[in-house]
Amino acid sequence: MPRLSQLLYPQREPAPTRPAATVLLLRDTPRGIEVLMTRRSMTASFAPGAYVFPGGGVDAADALAHGHATRRTSQSDLHLTQAIAAIRESFEELGVLLARHAHGGYATSQDIAALDRKAPFAAQCRGRGLTLAGDQVFVLAHWVTDRDLPRRFDVPFLVARMPEGQSPVADDAEQFDPVWVRPSEALARYQAGGFFMIFPTLRTLERLQHFPQVDAVLQACATEVPLWSSCPRAGLLAGQQARFMETDAPYGELALTCPDGQIVHSLDWQTSKPVSLLKHVKRLTAPNPGLMTGPGTNSYLVGDADSGYIVIDPGPDDAEHVQRLYEATGGHIQAIVCTHSHPDHSPAARLLQALCANRPPILGLASAATARPDAQFKPDRSLFNQELLTLASQDLQHTLKVIFTPGHAANHLCLMLLEDGLLFSGDHILNGSTTVINPPDGEMTAYLASLDALGAACAEHQIDFILPAHGHVLGAAREAIAQLKAHRLMREAKVMAAMQARPEGTMNDWLALVYDDTDPRLWPVALRSLQAHVERIQALRNTA
Repeated sequence: MPRLSQLLYPQREPAPTRPAATVLLLRDTPRGIEVLMTRRSMTASFAPGAYVFPGGGVDAADALAHGHATRRTSQSDLHLTQAIAAIRESFEELGVLLARHAHGGYATSQDIAALDRKAPFAAQCRGRGLTLAGDQVFVLAHWVTDRDLPRRFDVPFLVARMPEGQSPVADDAEQFDPVWVRPSEALARYQAGGFFMIFPTLRTLERLQHFPQVDAVLQACATEVPLWSSCPRAGLLAGQQARFMETDAPYGELALTCPDGQIVHSLDWQTSKPVSLLKHVKRLTAPNPGLMTGPGTNSYLVGDADSGYIVIDPGPDDAEHVQRLYEATGGHIQAIVCTHSHPDHSPAARLLQALCANRPPILGLASAATARPDAQFKPDRSLFNQELLTLASQDLQHTLKVIFTPGHAANHLCLMLLEDGLLFSGDHILNGSTTVINPPDGEMTAYLASLDALGAACAEHQIDFILPAHGHVLGAAREAIAQLKAHRLMREAKVMAAMQARPEGTMNDWLALVYDDTDPRLWPVALRSLQAHVERIQALRNTA
């Protein structure tokens, strides 16, 4: 993690979480799955007026009711307690009772009418010969309330089939207006402004809408492992709060800039001024957005006015961007490092150097003979693998470790800021897309080997965050690298399958099979990486 002294804002302890449970009651209809939702009271302390799934806090009595509930052999004590809490809450709030008689039939409307929603729950069910159907409640997801909120919950989102013969009746105290709704319909009504929901509800419905029937949902949950887990984070977009899950591109940047969950960091892309990520790390994005560059090329400034700055990836030949880099550093630049020679990364190096009175050295690796004509680059000094570049001011030191990472380009390298657990990944790892491997300067086996080297180095130096040349900061660095390699190998498996299915086919024939999950507008770019995969497969066959 970054040093506390380098965080942008004073930290505060997030509110503790409380255990809770929520249940999605589902039913099949000719138009697809419907889920039971209800509107919370406008005076509720949490999410007033929102449409939600029934649920609430876990009581101590829920854990004591295991002997009065059925369970799956694979169902843990914790999951059974949560299931019992969800069953109790759905009864108290909506009069829906997931409990069975000894003959196997669900509780009837007469049973429900005989029970008091405000009296001890399990004892009443036992008195009527009802056993709680804990085995029919499955874990769908796991949510932890955002760190910025004053009331926080640790809550599984459970799923169960609605018992036949029962109808929901809200308690009209905490819950109102029970409604059966298809997930896609609920989302459309939310977008139209007439169906208020909070972030976890929205994201759950977005995933639920892709299931064709209830059985498919329950089968997906049979492993007892949540299909996803999330503790969202919030930032600012166009001045408004926006929340994100771990799988969303801005999540890692929010974790770096606001680890305690404060909503103060703007995620809007702009090129007019640097964005502070830590006190001594800033990002200035070049005004060159596009298909290959995303929002633009990120130039990074490491250091401060006392130590001077190291500029990483000064960017394209753009005089205004170069001037902004100079002004952001006051011209007090100790070195300019290019991660590789591509034209959106290295051309600004000479322009920036010329502005500085001290003529800081340009560092990196010279372009190989295989580089394109527009990607020619020669540094003032070539860096060594594992070399350390240091900046020091008073008692604070910044150490950048050089890691050679050929693959995207033959002369590609990455840098690690050791004291703060940051990896500057250039184009080797991007946020929002996978990098292009363009032979002959790009080479797939080298790229995969470099991923392995980065993964090992991140483990050795406890690197948590990746700062890419395009896109927001990525968190969970080692997991991101492992997932990226797995993605590449899965893509390679598709390449091998396409080559076997069409042994006489051309690259274009294989392209449609391998990238059938990709927008065809991106196929001309994907063709380059396809060629890199094919060359790697052929090389492996020749050495087998």
